[in-house]
Amino acid sequence: MKFTHLSAVAAAMALTAAASAQSSAETPLAKKASDSGLAWGPCPPIFSGECAITVLHGDPSKPNADVFLRVGAGNELPLHRHSSAERMILVGGQLKVEYVGSKPSTLDAGDYAFGPAGLAHKASCISKTPCTLFITFEGAVDALPANAD
Repeated sequence: MKFTHLSAVAAAMALTAAASAQSSAETPLAKKASDSGLAWGPCPPIFSGECAITVLHGDPSKPNADVFLRVGAGNELPLHRHSSAERMILVGGQLKVEYVGSKPSTLDAGDYAFGPAGLAHKASCISKTPCTLFITFEGAVDALPANAD
């Protein structure tokens, strides 16, 4: 019985060490939406008007990337969908979001929203200042017309 207990403890310690080594391979970071050093680029072509995106962490072609999305005041993102689920927190501005089949929601800074993979939605920055969203994608980052297969 003692041998089994010690083996279990040793196995747990080995797993903990492996997990610690794996998680320490990444460098911690902190970024502000107002940071002038962020590399903002254009949004996907289906979004017109003032719209920019910057990658905060990860590779947008792979799962689990984090981005800031900035939408100009008064700008609307047309009906679209994502291959991945998305989790969002509005960092600044006021954003109206409407998922097909659900009531529209108005997000203020600090508010959270979840969008299931494939569910069509649209958004409008209804504030007088740009809207900045923090978004994390479970899969690769994309934005597809709502009718695309």
